[in-house]
Amino acid sequence: MKLLMHICCSNCSVHPLQSLLLEGIDIRGFWFNPNIHPYTEYTARLGALTTLEKLWNIDIAYDDDYALDAFLASVAGKGAERCSVCYTMRLDRTARTAKRMHLDGFTTSLLASPYQKFDTIQAIGRETAKRHGIAFHAADFREGWKTAQGLSRELGLYRQKYCGCIYSELERYAAGKKRRKHDHNG
Repeated sequence: MKLLMHICCSNCSVHPLQSLLLEGIDIRGFWFNPNIHPYTEYTARLGALTTLEKLWNIDIAYDDDYALDAFLASVAGKGAERCSVCYTMRLDRTARTAKRMHLDGFTTSLLASPYQKFDTIQAIGRETAKRHGIAFHAADFREGWKTAQGLSRELGLYRQKYCGCIYSELERYAAGKKRRKHDHNG
């Protein structure tokens, strides 16, 4: 089986890559992440992936289209539903690319993070597979999360502090600010 794996970041890809390769699956990586903000964060994550690519000799295709305007236009005002829009945008591009490459299917490293909406990703992956006529490999990679994080540290890969979009950055840092304010007032 030949799969194209959407890679959201090097850290989340470590366990899925190891797991799929151990299963004997021919895996090719795919970078497409217009959601990552700011641009310096985008380039840090991209750089970490190119480092992993060289260290592990991974075949990765890069769609380096930093379509921030299109991403923001598609998620603005969506609130909690923005993640579904983001997942759909990235999985749709992955499925179309896998089909164009004549591969058997696609998957995503988003399925490795305990911080992502796992069931939503699974549902969107299946819907996307039907729409494009290509299989979605819906594995649960979360069991390897902690081990993979340790390995990414050992490899010296950049480790991000939030999912990627401007909204998740706000949630990550505003939550800390609210805690500090509460601690000082309480």
